[in-house]
Amino acid sequence: MSIATATVPAQAGAVAPAPPGITKRRRRFQDNLTGHAFLIGAVLCFGLFMWFPMIRGIVMSFQRTRRGVTTWVGWDNYVRIIEDPSFWVAWKNTFYFTGLALVLGFVAPFFVAILLNEFRHAKGYLRILVYLPVMLPPASALYLFKYYAYDPGEAGLFNAILTFLHLPTSEWMQSPTMTMPAMVIASTWMNMGGAVLIYLAALQNIPGDLYEAAELDGAGLWKRIWHVTIPQTRLILALLAMMQIVATMQLFIEPLILANGAGTQDSATSVAYLIYQHGFFQNDLNGAAALGVIMLLVLAAFSAVYLRLSTKQD
Repeated sequence: MSIATATVPAQAGAVAPAPPGITKRRRRFQDNLTGHAFLIGAVLCFGLFMWFPMIRGIVMSFQRTRRGVTTWVGWDNYVRIIEDPSFWVAWKNTFYFTGLALVLGFVAPFFVAILLNEFRHAKGYLRILVYLPVMLPPASALYLFKYYAYDPGEAGLFNAILTFLHLPTSEWMQSPTMTMPAMVIASTWMNMGGAVLIYLAALQNIPGDLYEAAELDGAGLWKRIWHVTIPQTRLILALLAMMQIVATMQLFIEPLILANGAGTQDSATSVAYLIYQHGFFQNDLNGAAALGVIMLLVLAAFSAVYLRLSTKQD
């Protein structure tokens, strides 16, 4: 009797294990709670630093603020911005820069990546050498071009090379016709390292059997690039082309530093620099907001076309 009486309270006080279903649900809830905590933090950061300024800029583009008094003016800011002659000059320069950047800044990294992929030795050193300009602060790199490479006199690096080759020299940033090509060269040198590394990673994923089959069929270097390399890296090429268009159309720091803003005869005025002028020099925040919304719509249209084409190809 004493043994039975002693064991009963011990069994009554013991905690029964939770059913397996409750344990799984609790673990799933804890995992979801952690994931949602990280997601909420990211959403708050995007909302505070991206979505709120964007919505605020759209609202400001339909308003006018004078002496602290804000009034709703509808489309007046857009009409005033579009009727400004600088608006069309800025868009012309921006599209010109984007086109040149696609010809040089998009093609050059791809062929540099193909060249580096053919090397058998010192690959790491060459990759560091190509990526080094990306690690430099953009302002420092542009000032290097402005005062060392693009000096219009004989002290400039590019003019010294042209003189050595017995070719006519250039005034570079002081010349209205050479301003945009000079900015494209500087921008390509600064930013091509990242694209080269992405292309190298894509090239190394191409099966070597495809190149061997092409060589057996008698395909030369250019035919192997055209029929093997480009089709196998088509998705990467399309994605980087879209990123290149979006990035180059936001041209700002190159004209600001290399051409002191507008350049000779407004040859360097870009849409982003025109927004900067309206907002900080003319104290026209509403006009700057309207111009920013127009740029947003243009970039959104390019992105929509890209998504449409990529969906059809898939």
